[in-house]
Amino acid sequence: MTGKQILLDAIAGRETSRPAWLPFVGCHGGFLIGKTATEYLTSADLLVEGLKKAKSLYKPDGLPVMFDLQIEAEILGCDLHWADEVPPAVTTHPLAMGKTLADLPELDETKGRFPIVVEALKTLKNEIGEDTALYGLICGPFTLALHLLGNDIFLDMYDDEDAVIEVISYCAEICKKSADIYLDHGADVIAVVDPMTSQISPDHFEQFVTPAMNAVYDHIRERGGISSIFVCGDVTRNLEVMTQTTADNISVDEQIDMVHLRELCEAQGKSFGGNIKLTAVLLLGDEEDSKMEVLDIMEKSGNKGFILAPGCDLPYAVPIKNLQAVADMVHDEYARETAKSLQAKEMDSFDDVEVPDYQAADGVILDVITLDSTSCAPCQYMMEAVKKAAEKTTAKCYINEHKIKVREGIGMMVKLGVKNLPTICINGEPKFASIIPDITTLVNAIDEAAK
Repeated sequence: MTGKQILLDAIAGRETSRPAWLPFVGCHGGFLIGKTATEYLTSADLLVEGLKKAKSLYKPDGLPVMFDLQIEAEILGCDLHWADEVPPAVTTHPLAMGKTLADLPELDETKGRFPIVVEALKTLKNEIGEDTALYGLICGPFTLALHLLGNDIFLDMYDDEDAVIEVISYCAEICKKSADIYLDHGADVIAVVDPMTSQISPDHFEQFVTPAMNAVYDHIRERGGISSIFVCGDVTRNLEVMTQTTADNISVDEQIDMVHLRELCEAQGKSFGGNIKLTAVLLLGDEEDSKMEVLDIMEKSGNKGFILAPGCDLPYAVPIKNLQAVADMVHDEYARETAKSLQAKEMDSFDDVEVPDYQAADGVILDVITLDSTSCAPCQYMMEAVKKAAEKTTAKCYINEHKIKVREGIGMMVKLGVKNLPTICINGEPKFASIIPDITTLVNAIDEAAK
């Protein structure tokens, strides 16, 4: 049986002889071939070269053609900031700058970077598509709406519900067009990646997101395709409503309890996937850390309807040996038995990481714990909200971003008692965990801390 068939069986909810293995190789593919993220994400030839290298190194059952949630936004008029080791970030929001939905350009496979995606997909389909399931990743309707509207969407969800619904419905139609491009050229699975839904309540998810998502999933099913809902970020509060959408599969990041997810998915007849830690294990850990992490996830998830995957897009410079260790755990039963004898390492106490003296500060200190605001959409928009609130308050503010892609950031996360990403801490106290407050609420919280 091919790896592709194992993955398709898993996504259909069937028992498999081993976990299906889906490394989300995005800009990491550029790292594998010595190219920057910008070079990699703008070249069909480099995408193919990077993904074929990933296939030879990691023995995956599936691969995403492109992991970049800004493709649709770029076509619709958002400006992007490009970098060497992360995907581009949206820097402007057309609907917040006076444009209307009617002003936005049409989207089809001839626009933006879709010709690159199509060319890469066609080549990959011919060269590795027989035994590797190819994923088309599209930007979900809520995250795309945020790209178009900016952070004002969070206040508008209370003050102008109809306008927000109109924008999200428009974005759902864009999602259908993106899905069609991938399906027309042979993608096996369409993953609707909507990380910003981790920042809203279940009520708002059901009111604003569920109808739009279901329209996309139903469209994919009518086309004979397979769908997945994929949320990077702590979406614990929304897990149940996610499993109640019409998607075939639920994929989550490292902050989710896999036992709880498994129970929810079993109740709804859906498959699920996740959730290897991106930074503490894959990026900053070693082979033993990777093996123990994977063994724990496999034990919690079982072999029915389960796809082993990183919690989100792989960081650019993840050590190759760590992902190869994961592949060994997937493919080699003897390696799994041997790894069970590994002992847990002593936890890092982060004694050298110092937190600010909040009492002595002459202003309010805002610590924002993120994955990386240049590459993680919820982190980006949370940082934007903090900066905007700091401009509006009369209190003197100091803003620090602590990225857990480095040890110092993990140390601050531990010392501040932060459990979810991203989180805003005000004077050392976690105040907004994995939810972006509207600006008025955040300004009031800062003013209260300044008293």
